[in-house]
Order: sequence, then C-alpha cells, then structure tokens
Amino acid sequence: MKYRTLGRTDINVSLICLGTMTWGSQNSEAEAHEQLDYAFAQGVTFIDTAEGYPVTPVSADTQFLTETYIGNWIGKRGRRDDIILATKVAGPSRDPIRKFRGGNNRLDRRNIELAVEDSLRRLQTDYIDLYQVHWPDRTVPSFGRRGLRTIEDDPDTVPIEETLNALVDLVQAGKIRQFGLSNETPWGVSEYLRLSRERGWPRVASIQNAYNLLNRTFEQGLSEFALREQVGLLAYSPLAGGNLTGKYLGGVIPAGSRRDVARQFVRYDLPNQPLASARYVAIAQAFGLDAAQLALAFVNSRSFVTSNIIGATSLAQLKTDIASVDIILPDEAIAAIESVHRDIPDPCP
Repeated sequence: MKYRTLGRTDINVSLICLGTMTWGSQNSEAEAHEQLDYAFAQGVTFIDTAEGYPVTPVSADTQFLTETYIGNWIGKRGRRDDIILATKVAGPSRDPIRKFRGGNNRLDRRNIELAVEDSLRRLQTDYIDLYQVHWPDRTVPSFGRRGLRTIEDDPDTVPIEETLNALVDLVQAGKIRQFGLSNETPWGVSEYLRLSRERGWPRVASIQNAYNLLNRTFEQGLSEFALREQVGLLAYSPLAGGNLTGKYLGGVIPAGSRRDVARQFVRYDLPNQPLASARYVAIAQAFGLDAAQLALAFVNSRSFVTSNIIGATSLAQLKTDIASVDIILPDEAIAAIESVHRDIPDPCP
C-alpha cells in the first residue's frame, strides 16, 4: 500500500480508502466485516462513511446501519488506533424518505453537535479522525448540476462561519481530529480557508468530491486549491458508478448492480456516457489491463489526490480495486486517455 499526507496535518492515509455506502443495503454486516478484514490486511487504513449511509437504495429501515456495522467491527477487533476513520454530517435534507434529527437538519451548531455524538456512539469510538460536511447548506452546482443561474433566496441558510466555528470547537474538545468538506465548490473552499486564516482557526484538511474519467471537473478550479493550499482530494465514485468497469456496456443492467438497485443516481445516465465508457474500456483492453484498474490507476496517479475511495459489493471486486495501487499506467495509455477526454470532455459532471 502507498500512503499520502492528509492536508497540512500529521495524519497519513492509505492511497486506497475503503468506501462503505452499500453496507446495510447491498452488503450484510458479515460481508462488511469481511471487506474490512481484507482491506486492513492489505494495508488499507483509511475508512470513509457517513451518517447518511447506506444509499443503495435509500431506505428509512436501513438508515445509520453503515456506521453501526463499522462500530461493531471496531468493537470486535479492537484496532481503533490502527485506522483513520472518516464520517460525515448530512446537510439540509432533500430526501423525503430519510430524516435527520426530526427533519430539521442544517449545518448549524445544534445539528453538528448532535450528529457527531450520534456517530461516535454508533462507531463505538470517542474520536473521529476526519469529520466532513457531506454537502453544503447553501444551493450549489453539485451532483451533476452545471453552474448557478440564480442564487436562491433562502434566509435559513446557515453561514459557513457558524458551521466552521462548530467544527473548530469539536477539534478543541478532542471529539474530532480534523475536518473536511464534500461536494464543495471553489468558492466554498476559499471561504472556509479565508475564515480560518482571519480567525486563526484550524483549517479544512480535505475535500471529497466526485472524480473519474467521466468527470474531471475537479481539475478546472479545485485542483489548484488542492495543490497550493494542501486541501487534497478524496476522490469518490472513481469508477463512475460502475460504468467504467464495462459491465453496463450495450445497455445491460445486471440484477443487483448499482444501477439496478439505486436508480436515484442519474448522474451517469447522460447521452455521451456510453460512448466515452466504451472507449476507456477499449484502452484498458488494448494495454492488457482490467477496465476498473485502468480507471482507478488514473485517479491514483493524480498529484492532487490524497486518497481514492473505492466501494465494492463483492470481495472479488474489492481485491481488484485494491490491487490498482500497484499499477503504473504507461505514457501511451495516458495519451490515449487524454485523447478521449479531448473528444468527449466530462460527459457526466
């Protein structure tokens, strides 16, 4: 395994991070523990979860199971100090099925403090290494939206300063070691950094956004923050919801697959996706590589990436994904990837 430094902290995280959003829906607790055991044995020490998981599919019956499964594993194995544990507080509820804290959740002090206590209890720990804001309180161009046309007049939007102040106080209380952002924009990152600089507060350590061969929009503005300010990317959806594995080519949707059970994820159901995916899969075949490993190795190779968050519903998939850490793409493969990107840039932002 390879390791990289989390932001400007003294925390080292594995380049491959174990994502968990299927645990409790597509994966049982026994399967989740099997994945944790295997990943840990391979040197994966970074585990990412959220109070909002699982989401494949979303269900009130399975809400909070993912953190509970991880907490039970920690309780059984007793290896808490050997892992870097990350979780997230949900932003304002947009989901009619799941409700957080009575459906009145915002990124205010009350919600953040209640959320972190609940996560600590479920995770069976007294500290969280990286506590992340899952999505902003304000309206932002994320989850596939391209840009803002207007700024919605929402008087209830919690100011970033209040969110940041609550996170800083949790650091000082020893309940979290560091904090990060997710599904954030360049403006949002700059505001968090500005406030920390002006107030003399701790600063954000990372940003968790989507990044893959079908969506390289992170490169356009956020990569500069990652490199110049050391707010590194924790890349989620590196396989673009499984599309870059090739299993959906030809319009096939295997029973039990992500696209079968989580049809609310339409980010990759766009016109140019099948052609772009087919071309990337063809590059993998031309170089004798597994399609998933090509896609993951590309993400691993980016200098602004701190960790690559993989998610698997089977142990076989997990083994393939973790093994990508040892693959160095030849220059010819990178050139071929860039050629496709020039022809079909960011078909699934």
